[in-house]
Amino acid sequence: MANGRPGNTVDVATPDLIRNVALVGPTGSGKSALVAALLGGHDPLAQERSVSLAVSPLLHDGTKVNLVDTPGYADFAGEVRAALRAVDAVLFVLPANGAIDEAARQLWRECSQTPRAIVVTKLDHARADYDGVLAAAQAAYGERVMPVLQRTDALIEAVIEESEDEGLMERYLAGEPVEETQLMADLERAMARGTFHPVVPACAATGEGLSDLLDLVVRGFPSPHEHPSPEVFTPAGGRAEALTCDPSGPLVAEVVKTTSDNYLGRVSIVRVFSGTLQPDHPVHVSGHFSAFFGDGSGHEDHDEDDRPTMLTPRLIAGDIGSLGKLGHAETGDTLSDPESPRLLRPWELPDPQLPIAIEADTQSDDDHLSGALARLAAEDPSLRIERNAETHQVVLWVLGEAHAEVALGRLRDRYGVSVSQVDLVIPLRSTFAGPAKGHGRHVKQSGGHGQFAICDLEVEPLPRGSGFEFVDRVVGGAVPRQYVASIEKGVVAQMARGISDGRPLVDLRVTLVDGKSHSVDSSDMAFQSAGALALREAAEATELIDLEPYDEVSVLIPDDVVGEVMSDLSARHGRLLGSEQVGAGGPGGRTLAKALVPHRSLVRYAIDLRAATHGVGTFTRTFASYEPVS
Repeated sequence: MANGRPGNTVDVATPDLIRNVALVGPTGSGKSALVAALLGGHDPLAQERSVSLAVSPLLHDGTKVNLVDTPGYADFAGEVRAALRAVDAVLFVLPANGAIDEAARQLWRECSQTPRAIVVTKLDHARADYDGVLAAAQAAYGERVMPVLQRTDALIEAVIEESEDEGLMERYLAGEPVEETQLMADLERAMARGTFHPVVPACAATGEGLSDLLDLVVRGFPSPHEHPSPEVFTPAGGRAEALTCDPSGPLVAEVVKTTSDNYLGRVSIVRVFSGTLQPDHPVHVSGHFSAFFGDGSGHEDHDEDDRPTMLTPRLIAGDIGSLGKLGHAETGDTLSDPESPRLLRPWELPDPQLPIAIEADTQSDDDHLSGALARLAAEDPSLRIERNAETHQVVLWVLGEAHAEVALGRLRDRYGVSVSQVDLVIPLRSTFAGPAKGHGRHVKQSGGHGQFAICDLEVEPLPRGSGFEFVDRVVGGAVPRQYVASIEKGVVAQMARGISDGRPLVDLRVTLVDGKSHSVDSSDMAFQSAGALALREAAEATELIDLEPYDEVSVLIPDDVVGEVMSDLSARHGRLLGSEQVGAGGPGGRTLAKALVPHRSLVRYAIDLRAATHGVGTFTRTFASYEPVS
């Protein structure tokens, strides 16, 4: 077994003695088993880790290694991105009994900005083929993927090519011996730069290769000093001085994961980029996602001072650890000195595209639903919560069915709120099929002050997306100027209410052509009512056309399924807008296809696209327009 040992309570003196490493790989590659083996077989978090980020520290040769395990399933891409924010290097895990598919290629691309080494696991499997996986990795990930445990001419030449000594290759080719120490130093520098990707075998079941793997992590991966820190700003949005990973510098840390514990309450996993987090010292909690993402991020802006409880010893710059009792902190928030607040630019979140409409099972569940959803969103920023004001539905936007299952399970098991999935309601609109006229008469005389307002309107449809136009063509003062605005207000209110089915009216030009008023009985409210009546009469004189929302969809897919995906978009009543090659063609090539597709045809598209592309197709969408229901 490895000679690493759990290091939860270990205090390190300098960032040079820390390695932050994420284990990334496809589902079933053996990441969690590898972590358990490196920890000596003790891994109480294995079950939770399968669907979320989890941190396990250990010591190896005096260096603290924070192992950050990540889920391999595409539904939890947000956890992978959070882990990549927290670490300085990646162990990319591939099973010796598996193939490298497009999902594994996509995960590799996800880690492209981070130094990587490849670990080949499951060497004890009956169909294990280390050499085959090595060859496949070199074909998929490039020629700088090299085994390092055996000294070969190919390895030596590859390392020399990465050397900063420009004359080393010439001396080597001339037959001069190359010192082992120089080769190792050049290899370690190339790994830290992310230009060389060593491959090592390691078997969790037998312990084979675990010590060599930890040696590689400690010697070859960069320390926090050597890895760039994220951009830092003031809460007002100004750029602040760059961070230097100095334990004595200003405190700047980030919440990379939020979890809940039955006894401790909210627990925050943080990466410290500067300064030192001390037990029971106050911190400032900043969460200003709108400064970077605009409205709709699901993460409200906030500035709060808080006093966390340390669940690990003090955390210096470069370290990762856990804090308790940060009542205001959410995933992605910045922790800093209350005297000098700072804000880190958040990492890019995956865009959830699967809408799940939910309803509380009981009144008690409904009473607690809002609070439970807020806590759920604090834990998982890749989950977006929508409360649709038009349909009155609560909609969870998730990354896939597994993401939805986990979210609903946490609502039930952690927060005691049971909900059921219901059909998603698509908000429709209506417009006029052709021009029409309407007469609005609102006259009431019942003694005392009466009500008197008459108006005549001409209504015509406008091109899609034009909105609403109001034109005043009254001559001779038939309608006093102050009441023209009242008629427009009444028309706008009636358009918002719809006619009989409650669907708002859109894309209309309404022209006021005539009317009558009374010097005593006319009023703002009377003319609002007359305007609404005239619009309803015009609607009865023509046919109404139902409109549905269309989105412009951009679908990123492997080249070999372009035809299938384009045909499927057409079958969904989509209008194809074109496609373009992304990056180089050939194996692993990708295409970006664009189309206009009805919203109703996209409700389950995240699931269907994943099935058609073996889990690697992704898409984004933006609202385009309302079009006639097809």
